[in-house]
Amino acid sequence: MNSKTKSYQICNRCVMDTTDEDIIFDTEGNCNHCTDYLVTIKNFRQDQYKIEKLEAIINSIKKRGKDNKYDCLMGISGGVDSCYTVHLAVSWGLRPLLMHMDNGWNKDIAVKNIKNLVDTLQLDYVSEVLDWNEFREIQLAFLKSSIVDLEMPTDIAILASGYKHASKNGIKSIVSGGNYSGEGILPLTWGYHIKKDMKLYHYIVKTFSKVKIKKIPTVGLLKEIYYKFFKNIKTFYPLNYIEYNKDEAREFLKNTYGWQDYGGKHHESTITGFWQSYVMFKKYNMDYRRATYSSQICFEQIKREDILAELEILPYDESCIFEQKKYIAKKYKISLEELESYLNMSPKTYKDFPNQRAFIDFFYNLYYLIFKDIRL
Repeated sequence: MNSKTKSYQICNRCVMDTTDEDIIFDTEGNCNHCTDYLVTIKNFRQDQYKIEKLEAIINSIKKRGKDNKYDCLMGISGGVDSCYTVHLAVSWGLRPLLMHMDNGWNKDIAVKNIKNLVDTLQLDYVSEVLDWNEFREIQLAFLKSSIVDLEMPTDIAILASGYKHASKNGIKSIVSGGNYSGEGILPLTWGYHIKKDMKLYHYIVKTFSKVKIKKIPTVGLLKEIYYKFFKNIKTFYPLNYIEYNKDEAREFLKNTYGWQDYGGKHHESTITGFWQSYVMFKKYNMDYRRATYSSQICFEQIKREDILAELEILPYDESCIFEQKKYIAKKYKISLEELESYLNMSPKTYKDFPNQRAFIDFFYNLYYLIFKDIRL
């Protein structure tokens, strides 16, 4: 696989660099990612705005769910963001139904974290277990395509499962642990977060596999329009309206719920940890930490100078990689040699495949123009 062998221009304000093919620098050496990010979060830094907005969100959720057993649905992965958001929701007097989607890659530690939280807070919980045989073939298609977005089938299934269980239980509000403090910066080529692009999804599945999608939940733009406008299901991101610090939240969860660490961002999933820390770095020349750290730097949670030295250290443990590859190959029911052959293919991004980015961008730009504050 490829590896980082030459020097790259790095942003003067955050730690994004020219390993991102779409990065643009201004005359002061600051990149488009942190510049756009700071504009987006401007209101977040205003205390009165945050207090008023958070109160409005909480009141809206309670009002929309006042006649239902649950006033919101909350996805939970066992990670810091989702677990802490559940804690906050209960402290605010919300009545959530928790949902976890099991795609076959859960680490035991993540499952224990979920169980501890559910048992302690005595919350109702549903598990959406994907059909492994079908999901394996779908994810293998993405692996064979060599696109960086191996997690796209999981992301779409999570979104679809959330809408499914909200609709089934008459829930009008979904509360997400997504947040700008640690996730606001992510180049589109590093993570094609236009999750509703079913043109790209279906093209890869049809081209690189023979599987028929029958059991795995999916949601595209049209389905989302149905859920948003006809079922009136809204998604809220309350972590954007508090002084959310992931390190502090992690320690709180450990002390309060016996929460256990799983290694890194999104590493509660075996395949996600392997992919983001090792494959993206080695094959795609993308250091996922740069995006996370850049968000935290711009959110004034960490200092840029403290991170630069850390980025010189490999994001993965070389001594564990061989065993991880063996486990992943076995789970995919392919040989280690076949897995290696896919990892050594030329790297690709969403740009190399038919997609709906222009159309979806147009729709959401129009949507945000009409509903100006909904993005936050």
